Amino acid sequence: MNARVSIQTEDFDLSAEVARLRAGHKGVGAVCTFVGTVRDRNDGQSVSTLELEHYPGMTEKSIEQMIDEAFKRFDILGARVIHRVGLLQPLDQIVLVAVTSAHRGESFQACEFLMDYLKTQAPFWKKEQTPEGARWVDARVSDDAALAKWGIASNNA
Repeated sequence: MNARVSIQTEDFDLSAEVARLRAGHKGVGAVCTFVGTVRDRNDGQSVSTLELEHYPGMTEKSIEQMIDEAFKRFDILGARVIHRVGLLQPLDQIVLVAVTSAHRGESFQACEFLMDYLKTQAPFWKKEQTPEGARWVDARVSDDAALAKWGIASNNA
């Protein structure tokens, strides 16, 4: 069985990850993926780098629980989350969420659910380098609202 969660410094290969997730599952009729990348601007300022930190062990456990919840809520066959940490540059891939199911609707919903959860609840800390210096990035109100539509209250107040 392949790992469902990876926290890593190295980049990932989308095609290879999807192939691993689908391997041996003849019932898969849909694959939904989301890849997040580093932007060169945030809140009107240029961003030269993004540094991500996490608590090893705690982060993986949190994301595993989130994937378990996705399996309870949606009729999915597989899920994979990769999140990068360390120093990243604009255009670098940060996160992959991939979900398989028999039909597209379940994959789309589960992928969105997992991403909404990741944005607000996964224990990552993001620091951007801007022309004015370094700044920590908080979850946005819109991210909390996206999570709320799934019936989950954010604890980012």
